[in-house]
Amino acid sequence: MDINLLRSIVTVVAFALFIGIVVWAWSSRNKTRFEEAAQLPFEED
Repeated sequence: MDINLLRSIVTVVAFALFIGIVVWAWSSRNKTRFEEAAQLPFEED
């Protein structure tokens, strides 16, 4: 196994992980949860 092959594999895995996080963050299932979390600093006790 060549070092360049290992570097290529790590790059592809990191890119796939990045795309997965972007899809998760922009999914409509999480929208309400993120909107509620965004309003937390403005809520009164």
